[in-house]
Amino acid sequence: MPLSDARRQDLIRACPLFRGLDDAGVAAIAARSTEVDFPDGHVIARQGEIGTGFFVIVSGAVRVVRDGERIATLGQGDFFGELSVLDRLPRNAMVAAEGPTICLALASWDFEAALIENPALALAILRGVATRLREVTESSRQ
Repeated sequence: MPLSDARRQDLIRACPLFRGLDDAGVAAIAARSTEVDFPDGHVIARQGEIGTGFFVIVSGAVRVVRDGERIATLGQGDFFGELSVLDRLPRNAMVAAEGPTICLALASWDFEAALIENPALALAILRGVATRLREVTESSRQ
């Protein structure tokens, strides 16, 4: 059964990348998102390819592999694909479904349009990316 608008908004609101985003920004992102089902093993993002989508995991899980080495497993509420959508450079990892997985997908052009229309969204994303960068930097020091 397709996700309701309210459920889409709840998923966006809970996503760490959008922390602090107001209701209008959440609604803008949710309205542009598409629910996508991926079967087990399906490659959602390929390392080295230009990304055209950002994803929030609704259910299931994905494995993240860089240069043949698993670097993470992501689950419900986690997100991926933001860097390539923002900087238009090739993806730095491969992401594949681990079991049946449902994601909210946002095409890069819709993501960019939402940023242009809603400056608060741009600020929220900037903070979210900075938080993720800090986490990666701090974990590499340990």
